Amino acid sequence: MWTELLGQYGLFAAKLVTLLVGVVVVMLIAAGLGRRRPSLQRGQLQLEHVNRHYERLRDALNRRLQPVKTSRWQRLRIRRPWRAKPKPLATSDAGRRIFVLNFHGDLQASATTALREEVTALLQVADSRDEVVVRLESSGGLVHAYGFAASQLQRLRDRGITLTVCVDKIAASGGYMMACVGQRIVAAPFAIIGSIGVVAQLPNLHRLLQRHEVDVELHTAGEFKRTLTVLGENTPEGREKFRQELEETHTLFKQFVRQHRSRLDIERVATGEHWYGTQALELRLVDEIATSDDYLLRQLDQAQIYRLQYRLPQAAARRLARVVGRAAAGLAAWLARGQGRG
Repeated sequence: MWTELLGQYGLFAAKLVTLLVGVVVVMLIAAGLGRRRPSLQRGQLQLEHVNRHYERLRDALNRRLQPVKTSRWQRLRIRRPWRAKPKPLATSDAGRRIFVLNFHGDLQASATTALREEVTALLQVADSRDEVVVRLESSGGLVHAYGFAASQLQRLRDRGITLTVCVDKIAASGGYMMACVGQRIVAAPFAIIGSIGVVAQLPNLHRLLQRHEVDVELHTAGEFKRTLTVLGENTPEGREKFRQELEETHTLFKQFVRQHRSRLDIERVATGEHWYGTQALELRLVDEIATSDDYLLRQLDQAQIYRLQYRLPQAAARRLARVVGRAAAGLAAWLARGQGRG
């Protein structure tokens, strides 16, 4: 009995080891191919008709709300909605289009890579009759990264395309730098808005290293090539210069906001504080209180709405690893069930 059990266990282990070796080999091959042919990787532009999406939601709910007592023909139409005559899309203003973009920001504003492609595509087809709605969620990050992201939205305004920014959760610091580019900012009641300020911090390990008799040498050409350091000794002159640079960045930030929202009391709101949507409306940081969903629903009878998304390519090795990983998990589970039955 024990001999048979050990034999079955050994067979199961051999199958599993063979499977893992095969997975590793395939992943290595895919990684090599991905490194050799990077020029073949391209992103994909996806377009969804939002009007139809909302109509499908409405029709699905209507079918479920049909009364129980219905005729046989009505039941057939409910069960086979594809046989029912489709309702026409709202086309009261067929020449107007709204393009919806989503921007979810991180510290480095990584979503700008996709945003610039989306904007480039739109500039080739959109005109002054169209509108771009950006659903923006960001708590800010690196100044230069969000400055570049805001410049992408500025490209739309420079071409005379109406730009509306919707904030459902947060547009703070660099996020608000982007939002203020829009002709109109729509915020949810409890969305976090503002934080027009600049912050920087870094640790300094000089005293710790000094206590352990570790010297750090830093050589620069230029008095303020390096102001504050992590390992070396910071000087009063370096600290003062660092603060001066922060103030200069803050001044540029305020000028940028004032340029796009001239009605703001910039000194009142550029303290680094943030406010909720209803408070931000009183301060004129935003123009309307509503969720992005409500804003788009109001436009259904006035325009054709499209959701535009540029999907960046995934590395071939990553895609293959995901597929093979799922297959390996399924096969391992199958082998385990077979072992249990034996």
